[in-house]
Amino acid sequence: MGIHFINATMDELQMVLEDRIDRGEKSFVVTANPEILMYSEKDQEYRGILESATMVTPDGAGIILAGKILGKPLKERLAGYDLFLRLLTASAKKGYKVYFLGAQRDVLETAIANAKNEYPGLNVAGYHDGYFQDDSSIVNDLKKLKPDIVFVGLGFPKQEKWINLHLSEMEKGLFIGLGGSFDGLAGKMKRAPEVWQKMNIEWLHRLIQQPSRWRRMLALPVFVGKIFKHKGKKA
Repeated sequence: MGIHFINATMDELQMVLEDRIDRGEKSFVVTANPEILMYSEKDQEYRGILESATMVTPDGAGIILAGKILGKPLKERLAGYDLFLRLLTASAKKGYKVYFLGAQRDVLETAIANAKNEYPGLNVAGYHDGYFQDDSSIVNDLKKLKPDIVFVGLGFPKQEKWINLHLSEMEKGLFIGLGGSFDGLAGKMKRAPEVWQKMNIEWLHRLIQQPSRWRRMLALPVFVGKIFKHKGKKA
Protein backbone atom coordinates (compact mmCIF):
# COMPACT_ATOMS: atom_id res chain seq x y z
CA MET A 1 0.00 0.00 0.00
CA GLY A 2 3.05 2.23 -0.33
CA ILE A 3 3.74 2.75 3.40
CA HIS A 4 7.16 1.76 4.70
CA PHE A 5 7.15 0.03 8.10
CA ILE A 6 10.22 -0.27 10.26
CA ASN A 7 11.27 -3.92 10.52
CA ALA A 8 12.79 -4.20 13.97
CA THR A 9 12.44 -5.83 17.35
CA MET A 10 11.21 -3.69 20.21
CA ASP A 11 14.74 -3.66 21.65
CA GLU A 12 16.15 -2.44 18.34
CA LEU A 13 13.46 0.23 18.00
CA GLN A 14 14.06 1.50 21.53
CA MET A 15 17.80 1.69 20.88
CA VAL A 16 17.28 3.75 17.70
CA LEU A 17 14.84 6.13 19.39
CA GLU A 18 17.02 6.66 22.45
CA ASP A 19 20.00 7.37 20.21
CA ARG A 20 18.01 10.02 18.34
CA ILE A 21 16.86 11.57 21.63
CA ASP A 22 20.42 11.59 22.99
CA ARG A 23 21.63 13.39 19.85
CA GLY A 24 18.81 15.93 20.05
CA GLU A 25 17.25 14.87 16.75
CA LYS A 26 13.57 15.42 16.07
CA SER A 27 11.54 12.27 15.45
CA PHE A 28 7.93 11.63 14.47
CA VAL A 29 6.72 8.10 15.11
CA VAL A 30 3.38 6.76 13.87
CA THR A 31 2.11 3.55 15.45
CA ALA A 32 -0.03 2.22 12.61
CA ASN A 33 -2.65 -0.52 12.43
CA PRO A 34 -4.85 -1.63 9.48
CA GLU A 35 -7.48 0.96 10.39
CA ILE A 36 -4.94 3.74 9.98
CA LEU A 37 -3.76 2.40 6.62
CA MET A 38 -7.31 2.10 5.32
CA TYR A 39 -8.05 5.66 6.45
CA SER A 40 -4.97 6.91 4.60
CA GLU A 41 -6.46 5.53 1.38
CA LYS A 42 -9.24 8.13 1.47
CA ASP A 43 -7.40 11.03 3.12
CA GLN A 44 -4.48 12.12 0.97
CA GLU A 45 -3.29 14.66 3.55
CA TYR A 46 -3.05 11.90 6.13
CA ARG A 47 -1.32 9.58 3.70
CA GLY A 48 1.29 12.28 3.09
CA ILE A 49 1.84 12.51 6.83
CA LEU A 50 2.46 8.76 7.07
CA GLU A 51 4.92 8.94 4.19
CA SER A 52 6.83 11.84 5.77
CA ALA A 53 7.01 10.44 9.32
CA THR A 54 10.43 9.47 10.66
CA MET A 55 9.16 5.93 11.09
CA VAL A 56 5.93 3.94 11.03
CA THR A 57 5.72 0.99 13.40
CA PRO A 58 3.54 -2.13 12.95
CA ASP A 59 1.03 -1.70 15.78
CA GLY A 60 -1.61 -4.29 15.00
CA ALA A 61 -1.89 -8.02 14.33
CA GLY A 62 -3.26 -7.22 10.88
CA ILE A 63 -0.01 -5.56 9.83
CA ILE A 64 1.99 -8.60 10.96
CA LEU A 65 -0.43 -10.88 9.08
CA ALA A 66 -0.09 -8.75 5.94
CA GLY A 67 3.69 -9.10 6.05
CA LYS A 68 3.37 -12.88 6.19
CA ILE A 69 0.83 -12.97 3.35
CA LEU A 70 3.09 -10.86 1.14
CA GLY A 71 6.17 -12.92 1.96
CA LYS A 72 7.78 -9.95 3.70
CA PRO A 73 7.47 -10.89 7.37
CA LEU A 74 8.18 -8.28 10.02
CA LYS A 75 10.26 -9.22 13.05
CA GLU A 76 7.50 -8.52 15.56
CA ARG A 77 4.49 -6.42 16.39
CA LEU A 78 5.57 -3.13 17.98
CA ALA A 79 2.55 -2.23 20.06
CA GLY A 80 2.23 1.47 20.82
CA TYR A 81 1.35 0.89 24.46
CA ASP A 82 4.38 -1.35 25.00
CA LEU A 83 6.60 1.27 23.39
CA PHE A 84 5.00 3.91 25.60
CA LEU A 85 5.95 1.99 28.75
CA ARG A 86 9.47 1.38 27.50
CA LEU A 87 9.95 5.08 26.81
CA LEU A 88 8.71 5.90 30.30
CA THR A 89 11.23 3.44 31.74
CA ALA A 90 14.05 4.95 29.68
CA SER A 91 12.98 8.48 30.62
CA ALA A 92 13.09 7.74 34.33
CA LYS A 93 16.49 6.08 33.94
CA LYS A 94 18.14 8.63 31.67
CA GLY A 95 16.43 11.80 32.87
CA TYR A 96 14.46 12.60 29.73
CA LYS A 97 11.87 15.34 30.08
CA VAL A 98 8.42 14.18 28.95
CA TYR A 99 5.19 15.98 28.07
CA PHE A 100 1.70 14.48 27.95
CA LEU A 101 -0.99 15.80 25.60
CA GLY A 102 -4.45 14.26 25.37
CA ALA A 103 -7.37 12.56 27.15
CA GLN A 104 -9.79 14.02 29.68
CA ARG A 105 -8.10 16.06 32.40
CA ASP A 106 -8.94 13.66 35.25
CA VAL A 107 -7.81 10.64 33.23
CA LEU A 108 -4.61 12.41 32.22
CA GLU A 109 -3.76 13.46 35.77
CA THR A 110 -4.38 9.92 37.04
CA ALA A 111 -2.19 8.52 34.27
CA ILE A 112 0.64 10.91 35.17
CA ALA A 113 0.32 10.12 38.88
CA ASN A 114 0.50 6.41 38.09
CA ALA A 115 3.50 6.97 35.83
CA LYS A 116 5.38 8.87 38.52
CA ASN A 117 4.60 6.12 41.02
CA GLU A 118 5.57 3.31 38.64
CA TYR A 119 8.67 5.05 37.27
CA PRO A 120 10.39 6.90 40.15
CA GLY A 121 12.33 9.92 39.01
CA LEU A 122 10.20 10.49 35.92
CA ASN A 123 10.52 14.14 34.90
CA VAL A 124 7.12 15.33 33.65
CA ALA A 125 7.88 18.73 32.16
CA GLY A 126 4.23 19.51 31.50
CA TYR A 127 0.88 18.29 30.29
CA HIS A 128 -2.42 19.37 28.76
CA ASP A 129 -5.70 17.55 28.25
CA GLY A 130 -7.00 16.84 24.78
CA TYR A 131 -9.90 19.27 24.92
CA PHE A 132 -8.78 22.58 23.47
CA GLN A 133 -9.84 24.97 20.75
CA ASP A 134 -6.72 27.11 20.62
CA ASP A 135 -3.45 25.21 20.94
CA SER A 136 -1.14 28.25 20.91
CA SER A 137 -0.46 27.99 24.65
CA ILE A 138 0.44 24.31 24.26
CA VAL A 139 2.82 25.06 21.40
CA ASN A 140 4.42 27.89 23.37
CA ASP A 141 4.86 25.58 26.38
CA LEU A 142 6.60 22.98 24.22
CA LYS A 143 8.91 25.59 22.72
CA LYS A 144 9.81 26.84 26.18
CA LEU A 145 10.08 23.49 27.96
CA LYS A 146 11.86 21.64 25.12
CA PRO A 147 10.82 18.15 26.28
CA ASP A 148 12.73 15.15 25.00
CA ILE A 149 9.54 13.16 24.39
CA VAL A 150 6.01 14.36 23.67
CA PHE A 151 3.32 11.70 24.12
CA VAL A 152 0.25 12.71 22.09
CA GLY A 153 -2.97 10.86 22.88
CA LEU A 154 -5.53 12.64 20.73
CA GLY A 155 -6.58 9.60 18.71
CA PHE A 156 -5.94 9.21 15.01
CA PRO A 157 -5.98 11.06 12.67
CA LYS A 158 -6.01 14.13 14.91
CA GLN A 159 -2.80 13.28 16.79
CA GLU A 160 -0.71 12.72 13.67
CA LYS A 161 -2.12 15.83 11.98
CA TRP A 162 -1.38 17.87 15.12
CA ILE A 163 2.21 16.63 15.31
CA ASN A 164 2.77 17.19 11.60
CA LEU A 165 1.40 20.74 11.86
CA HIS A 166 3.73 21.80 14.69
CA LEU A 167 6.83 19.63 14.37
CA SER A 168 8.74 22.19 12.31
CA GLU A 169 8.30 24.73 15.12
CA MET A 170 10.08 22.53 17.64
CA GLU A 171 13.80 22.50 18.31
CA LYS A 172 14.02 18.82 19.27
CA GLY A 173 12.05 15.91 20.67
CA LEU A 174 10.46 12.57 19.91
CA PHE A 175 6.78 13.06 19.05
CA ILE A 176 4.59 9.96 19.06
CA GLY A 177 0.84 9.44 18.73
CA LEU A 178 -0.47 6.95 21.26
CA GLY A 179 -4.25 6.89 20.86
CA GLY A 180 -5.90 5.70 24.07
CA SER A 181 -2.71 4.74 25.91
CA PHE A 182 -3.32 7.32 28.63
CA ASP A 183 -6.58 5.50 29.44
CA GLY A 184 -4.58 2.31 29.88
CA LEU A 185 -2.02 3.95 32.14
CA ALA A 186 -4.82 5.50 34.20
CA GLY A 187 -6.42 2.09 34.67
CA LYS A 188 -9.53 3.10 32.76
CA MET A 189 -8.85 0.54 30.04
CA LYS A 190 -7.42 -2.84 31.03
CA ARG A 191 -4.76 -4.46 28.85
CA ALA A 192 -5.51 -7.87 27.39
CA PRO A 193 -4.00 -10.85 29.26
CA GLU A 194 -0.54 -11.78 28.01
CA VAL A 195 -1.81 -14.99 26.40
CA TRP A 196 -4.25 -12.91 24.30
CA GLN A 197 -1.37 -10.63 23.26
CA LYS A 198 0.76 -13.60 22.18
CA MET A 199 -2.15 -14.96 20.15
CA ASN A 200 -2.51 -11.57 18.41
CA ILE A 201 -6.13 -11.17 19.49
CA GLU A 202 -5.68 -8.17 21.75
CA TRP A 203 -8.07 -6.36 19.40
CA LEU A 204 -10.83 -8.75 20.49
CA HIS A 205 -10.24 -7.98 24.16
CA ARG A 206 -10.49 -4.26 23.42
CA LEU A 207 -13.68 -4.79 21.42
CA ILE A 208 -15.23 -6.64 24.37
CA GLN A 209 -14.42 -3.68 26.61
CA GLN A 210 -15.58 -1.14 24.01
CA PRO A 211 -18.35 -2.70 21.88
CA SER A 212 -18.86 0.67 20.20
CA ARG A 213 -15.60 0.05 18.31
CA TRP A 214 -17.18 -2.66 16.13
CA ARG A 215 -17.61 -0.33 13.15
CA ARG A 216 -13.93 0.56 13.28
CA MET A 217 -13.03 -3.13 13.37
CA LEU A 218 -14.64 -3.60 9.95
CA ALA A 219 -11.51 -2.08 8.44
CA LEU A 220 -9.53 -5.25 9.26
CA PRO A 221 -11.26 -7.73 6.88
CA VAL A 222 -11.29 -5.08 4.13
CA PHE A 223 -7.57 -4.53 4.70
CA VAL A 224 -6.76 -8.25 4.57
CA GLY A 225 -8.82 -8.57 1.38
CA LYS A 226 -6.82 -5.74 -0.16
CA ILE A 227 -3.55 -7.46 0.78
CA PHE A 228 -4.63 -10.75 -0.84
CA LYS A 229 -5.68 -8.84 -3.96
CA HIS A 230 -2.26 -7.17 -4.13
CA LYS A 231 -0.54 -10.53 -3.70
CA GLY A 232 -2.62 -11.94 -6.54
CA LYS A 233 -1.49 -9.14 -8.87
CA LYS A 234 2.15 -9.79 -7.98
CA ALA A 235 1.84 -13.56 -8.51
